[in-house]
Amino acid sequence: MASVEEVINALGAKAKSGQLEGMARFGITGDRRMGVSVPDMRVIAKECGKDHQLALDLWETGIPEAMIVASIVDVPDQVTEGQMDDWVTDFNSWDVCDQVCGNLFDKTPLAWDKIPEWSKREAEFEKRAAYALIATLAWHDKEATDEDFARQMPIIKAGADDERNYVKKGVSWALRNIGKRNPNLNKIAMGTAGELLAMESKTAQWIARDTKRDITSEATRRRFERLANK
Repeated sequence: MASVEEVINALGAKAKSGQLEGMARFGITGDRRMGVSVPDMRVIAKECGKDHQLALDLWETGIPEAMIVASIVDVPDQVTEGQMDDWVTDFNSWDVCDQVCGNLFDKTPLAWDKIPEWSKREAEFEKRAAYALIATLAWHDKEATDEDFARQMPIIKAGADDERNYVKKGVSWALRNIGKRNPNLNKIAMGTAGELLAMESKTAQWIARDTKRDITSEATRRRFERLANK
Protein backbone atom coordinates (compact mmCIF):
# COMPACT_ATOMS: atom_id res chain seq x y z
CA MET A 1 0.00 0.00 0.00
CA ALA A 2 1.46 3.32 -1.07
CA SER A 3 1.50 6.34 1.21
CA VAL A 4 0.71 9.95 0.37
CA GLU A 5 4.37 10.84 0.92
CA GLU A 6 5.49 8.15 -1.51
CA VAL A 7 3.08 9.35 -4.19
CA ILE A 8 4.14 12.98 -3.76
CA ASN A 9 7.80 11.94 -3.98
CA ALA A 10 7.08 9.95 -7.14
CA LEU A 11 5.30 12.94 -8.65
CA GLY A 12 8.19 15.19 -7.68
CA ALA A 13 10.61 12.89 -9.48
CA LYS A 14 8.60 13.35 -12.68
CA ALA A 15 7.89 17.05 -12.24
CA LYS A 16 9.12 19.52 -14.83
CA SER A 17 8.57 22.93 -13.34
CA GLY A 18 9.85 24.56 -16.52
CA GLN A 19 6.65 23.45 -18.25
CA LEU A 20 4.36 25.29 -15.86
CA GLU A 21 4.37 28.52 -17.85
CA GLY A 22 3.39 26.71 -21.02
CA MET A 23 0.70 24.74 -19.20
CA ALA A 24 -0.74 27.96 -17.80
CA ARG A 25 -1.22 29.29 -21.34
CA PHE A 26 -3.64 26.40 -21.87
CA GLY A 27 -5.49 27.13 -18.65
CA ILE A 28 -3.78 24.33 -16.73
CA THR A 29 -3.25 26.20 -13.50
CA GLY A 30 -3.73 25.79 -9.77
CA ASP A 31 -1.77 26.44 -6.63
CA ARG A 32 1.09 24.02 -5.90
CA ARG A 33 1.02 22.53 -9.39
CA MET A 34 4.16 20.51 -9.99
CA GLY A 35 4.31 20.07 -13.77
CA VAL A 36 3.72 16.33 -14.24
CA SER A 37 2.30 14.86 -17.44
CA VAL A 38 -0.89 12.82 -17.40
CA PRO A 39 0.90 9.69 -18.72
CA ASP A 40 3.37 9.91 -15.83
CA MET A 41 0.49 10.36 -13.37
CA ARG A 42 -1.17 7.25 -14.77
CA VAL A 43 1.99 5.20 -14.36
CA ILE A 44 2.31 6.31 -10.74
CA ALA A 45 -1.36 5.54 -10.08
CA LYS A 46 -1.03 2.07 -11.62
CA GLU A 47 1.88 1.32 -9.32
CA CYS A 48 -0.27 2.32 -6.34
CA GLY A 49 -3.21 0.11 -7.25
CA LYS A 50 -6.80 0.80 -6.24
CA ASP A 51 -7.05 2.35 -2.77
CA HIS A 52 -10.03 4.43 -1.65
CA GLN A 53 -8.42 5.79 1.50
CA LEU A 54 -5.27 6.78 -0.36
CA ALA A 55 -7.47 8.63 -2.85
CA LEU A 56 -9.15 10.59 -0.07
CA ASP A 57 -5.81 11.45 1.50
CA LEU A 58 -4.24 12.50 -1.81
CA TRP A 59 -7.19 14.77 -2.53
CA GLU A 60 -6.68 16.58 0.75
CA THR A 61 -3.18 17.66 -0.30
CA GLY A 62 -4.69 20.14 -2.75
CA ILE A 63 -1.90 19.42 -5.24
CA PRO A 64 -3.51 19.20 -8.70
CA GLU A 65 -1.42 16.23 -9.83
CA ALA A 66 -2.10 14.37 -6.59
CA MET A 67 -5.81 15.07 -7.02
CA ILE A 68 -5.73 13.56 -10.50
CA VAL A 69 -3.88 10.49 -9.20
CA ALA A 70 -6.56 10.26 -6.52
CA SER A 71 -9.23 10.01 -9.20
CA ILE A 72 -7.38 7.11 -10.84
CA VAL A 73 -6.67 5.05 -7.71
CA ASP A 74 -10.11 5.53 -6.14
CA VAL A 75 -12.71 2.75 -6.21
CA PRO A 76 -15.93 3.91 -7.94
CA ASP A 77 -18.25 1.73 -5.88
CA GLN A 78 -16.85 3.22 -2.67
CA VAL A 79 -17.38 6.83 -3.74
CA THR A 80 -20.19 8.49 -1.81
CA GLU A 81 -22.44 11.33 -2.83
CA GLY A 82 -20.88 13.47 -0.12
CA GLN A 83 -17.42 12.83 -1.56
CA MET A 84 -18.54 13.81 -5.04
CA ASP A 85 -20.13 17.01 -3.80
CA ASP A 86 -17.04 17.86 -1.74
CA TRP A 87 -14.62 17.18 -4.55
CA VAL A 88 -16.54 19.11 -7.19
CA THR A 89 -16.33 22.27 -5.07
CA ASP A 90 -12.53 21.90 -5.08
CA PHE A 91 -12.24 21.98 -8.88
CA ASN A 92 -10.15 25.01 -9.82
CA SER A 93 -8.86 24.06 -13.28
CA TRP A 94 -10.37 22.35 -16.30
CA ASP A 95 -7.89 19.48 -16.35
CA VAL A 96 -8.64 18.40 -12.77
CA CYS A 97 -12.37 18.70 -13.49
CA ASP A 98 -12.19 16.63 -16.67
CA GLN A 99 -9.77 14.03 -15.35
CA VAL A 100 -11.81 13.38 -12.21
CA CYS A 101 -15.04 13.12 -14.21
CA GLY A 102 -13.49 10.81 -16.80
CA ASN A 103 -11.37 8.68 -14.46
CA LEU A 104 -13.83 8.25 -11.62
CA PHE A 105 -17.14 10.10 -11.43
CA ASP A 106 -18.54 8.71 -14.67
CA LYS A 107 -18.00 5.19 -13.33
CA THR A 108 -20.02 5.73 -10.15
CA PRO A 109 -23.71 4.82 -9.81
CA LEU A 110 -24.44 8.49 -9.04
CA ALA A 111 -23.04 9.97 -12.25
CA TRP A 112 -26.33 10.48 -14.09
CA ASP A 113 -28.00 11.99 -11.03
CA LYS A 114 -25.28 14.60 -10.64
CA ILE A 115 -25.60 16.01 -14.16
CA PRO A 116 -28.83 18.00 -13.67
CA GLU A 117 -27.79 19.06 -10.19
CA TRP A 118 -24.35 20.33 -11.11
CA SER A 119 -25.59 21.98 -14.32
CA LYS A 120 -27.37 24.50 -12.09
CA ARG A 121 -24.24 25.36 -10.10
CA GLU A 122 -22.90 28.89 -10.35
CA ALA A 123 -19.16 28.21 -9.98
CA GLU A 124 -17.55 27.78 -13.40
CA PHE A 125 -15.80 24.45 -12.89
CA GLU A 126 -18.64 22.96 -10.85
CA LYS A 127 -20.99 23.71 -13.73
CA ARG A 128 -18.48 22.43 -16.26
CA ALA A 129 -18.41 19.14 -14.33
CA ALA A 130 -22.01 18.43 -15.40
CA TYR A 131 -21.06 18.70 -19.05
CA ALA A 132 -17.77 16.85 -18.56
CA LEU A 133 -19.83 14.00 -17.13
CA ILE A 134 -22.10 13.95 -20.17
CA ALA A 135 -19.06 13.95 -22.46
CA THR A 136 -17.23 11.18 -20.63
CA LEU A 137 -20.33 9.04 -20.22
CA ALA A 138 -20.93 9.33 -23.96
CA TRP A 139 -17.43 8.02 -24.53
CA HIS A 140 -17.14 5.41 -21.76
CA ASP A 141 -20.58 4.09 -20.79
CA LYS A 142 -21.27 1.32 -23.28
CA GLU A 143 -24.47 0.27 -21.48
CA ALA A 144 -26.19 3.67 -21.68
CA THR A 145 -29.06 3.96 -24.14
CA ASP A 146 -29.68 6.60 -26.76
CA GLU A 147 -32.59 7.81 -24.64
CA ASP A 148 -30.21 8.41 -21.72
CA PHE A 149 -28.34 10.91 -23.87
CA ALA A 150 -31.40 12.35 -25.59
CA ARG A 151 -32.62 13.34 -22.11
CA GLN A 152 -29.53 15.52 -21.70
CA MET A 153 -30.47 17.84 -24.55
CA PRO A 154 -32.50 20.26 -22.39
CA ILE A 155 -29.52 20.49 -20.02
CA ILE A 156 -27.21 21.18 -22.94
CA LYS A 157 -29.52 23.87 -24.29
CA ALA A 158 -29.87 25.42 -20.82
CA GLY A 159 -26.09 25.83 -20.53
CA ALA A 160 -25.45 26.95 -24.08
CA ASP A 161 -25.72 30.67 -23.37
CA ASP A 162 -23.17 30.65 -20.55
CA GLU A 163 -20.37 32.82 -21.92
CA ARG A 164 -17.68 31.60 -19.55
CA ASN A 165 -14.95 29.85 -21.49
CA TYR A 166 -14.80 26.58 -19.60
CA VAL A 167 -18.55 26.16 -19.40
CA LYS A 168 -18.97 26.99 -23.09
CA LYS A 169 -16.30 24.49 -24.11
CA GLY A 170 -17.76 21.90 -21.73
CA VAL A 171 -21.20 22.21 -23.32
CA SER A 172 -19.68 21.85 -26.77
CA TRP A 173 -17.67 18.81 -25.66
CA ALA A 174 -20.80 17.16 -24.29
CA LEU A 175 -22.87 17.72 -27.43
CA ARG A 176 -20.03 16.69 -29.74
CA ASN A 177 -19.38 13.44 -27.89
CA ILE A 178 -23.06 12.55 -27.97
CA GLY A 179 -23.07 13.24 -31.69
CA LYS A 180 -20.08 10.95 -32.23
CA ARG A 181 -21.53 8.04 -30.26
CA ASN A 182 -23.66 6.58 -33.08
CA PRO A 183 -25.61 7.72 -36.17
CA ASN A 184 -28.93 8.03 -34.33
CA LEU A 185 -27.47 10.30 -31.66
CA ASN A 186 -25.63 12.17 -34.39
CA LYS A 187 -29.01 13.19 -35.84
CA ILE A 188 -30.28 14.21 -32.40
CA ALA A 189 -27.14 16.26 -31.72
CA MET A 190 -27.43 17.91 -35.13
CA GLY A 191 -31.01 18.86 -34.30
CA THR A 192 -29.95 20.42 -31.04
CA ALA A 193 -27.10 22.25 -32.78
CA GLY A 194 -29.66 23.68 -35.18
CA GLU A 195 -31.72 24.96 -32.27
CA LEU A 196 -28.62 26.56 -30.72
CA LEU A 197 -27.72 28.20 -34.01
CA ALA A 198 -31.16 29.85 -34.05
CA MET A 199 -30.66 31.36 -30.60
CA GLU A 200 -29.62 35.00 -30.22
CA SER A 201 -26.72 34.00 -28.00
CA LYS A 202 -23.34 34.20 -29.75
CA THR A 203 -22.07 31.55 -27.33
CA ALA A 204 -24.83 29.13 -28.31
CA GLN A 205 -24.12 29.81 -31.97
CA TRP A 206 -20.41 29.10 -31.42
CA ILE A 207 -21.27 25.79 -29.75
CA ALA A 208 -23.56 24.91 -32.66
CA ARG A 209 -20.88 25.58 -35.27
CA ASP A 210 -18.21 23.78 -33.24
CA THR A 211 -20.48 20.77 -32.89
CA LYS A 212 -21.56 20.61 -36.52
CA ARG A 213 -17.98 20.85 -37.74
CA ASP A 214 -16.88 17.96 -35.50
CA ILE A 215 -19.79 15.54 -35.85
CA THR A 216 -19.98 15.88 -39.64
CA SER A 217 -16.23 15.45 -40.09
CA GLU A 218 -14.54 12.70 -42.07
CA ALA A 219 -13.17 11.30 -38.80
CA THR A 220 -16.68 10.90 -37.41
CA ARG A 221 -17.86 9.25 -40.64
CA ARG A 222 -15.00 6.76 -40.46
CA ARG A 223 -15.80 6.07 -36.81
CA PHE A 224 -19.37 5.15 -37.68
CA GLU A 225 -18.12 2.87 -40.46
CA ARG A 226 -15.86 1.07 -37.99
CA LEU A 227 -18.75 0.66 -35.57
CA ALA A 228 -20.99 -0.74 -38.32
CA ASN A 229 -18.34 -3.29 -39.29
CA LYS A 230 -17.80 -4.65 -35.78
